[in-house]
Amino acid sequence: MTDLNQFLARAERLLERLEGLLPAEPTAPDWAASTAFRWRRKHNAAALVPVPRPHQIRLGDLQDIDDKKARIVANTRQFLAGKRANNVLLTGARGTGKSSLVKALLTEFATEGLRLIEVDKDDLIDLPDIVELLHGRPERFILFTDDLSFEDGEPAYKALKSVLDGSLAAVPDNVLIYATSNRRHLMPEYFAENAATKHLDGEVHPAEAVEEKISLSERFGLWISFYPFSQDEYLKVVNHWLAEFGVPPEATAGARGEALQWALLRGSRSGRVAWQFARDYAGHYTE
Repeated sequence: MTDLNQFLARAERLLERLEGLLPAEPTAPDWAASTAFRWRRKHNAAALVPVPRPHQIRLGDLQDIDDKKARIVANTRQFLAGKRANNVLLTGARGTGKSSLVKALLTEFATEGLRLIEVDKDDLIDLPDIVELLHGRPERFILFTDDLSFEDGEPAYKALKSVLDGSLAAVPDNVLIYATSNRRHLMPEYFAENAATKHLDGEVHPAEAVEEKISLSERFGLWISFYPFSQDEYLKVVNHWLAEFGVPPEATAGARGEALQWALLRGSRSGRVAWQFARDYAGHYTE
């Protein structure tokens, strides 16, 4: 009997140690602490962490993308009104305002109950746990993933695909996913895959690998594409930010040549490059 008691005591201590190694159940944050949150996993624990000072960019700060703003704002208004709305994929050239547009939605609609949750690509496998925390809340949540792309075989790919459309458990009505990516179909595409496309009786039948990659992006109901700026569009954004940073109108004309040279050296004309130039110019400008 003594041996049995010792064995049971030893087994109980072992179970206690194993419990410490198991992932802890995620806990809900203080929802009043912020309008923006990040999903963070550390060791065996995961939680929604409030962002104390969310990026305060305004829709009006985003120049020359009015059609894109109108589409995503309309979708977000529908969502906030409790109407049908779509998950959104923003793709295209770098630095053209994709992630800034999503952040500006929070600035615009936080007072109407919108909340933004940033989820890193590597943490997308936790999407079912995140969604469970949001179920039944009165707020409306956008799960935001920036610079989304996958390599073959990544587990987060299937997790996102399942949550977007295909899981047995329905996603709550108060949750949408907005993602940005430089890749149209979110995964690398190889020439060999296109070479496997078949032509039967005049019809094109894509290879299974191509179909699989397209199927993820198709689960986003709204696609918004961004393109590099023309020279005039780039200069318009430069002038906007120069004014925002306190450079007087009469000085902005003189900045034109420097702005173009800045873009040439960076190899890009984009909203990000315009903003960076304006910060530099305003920083050393003297009347």
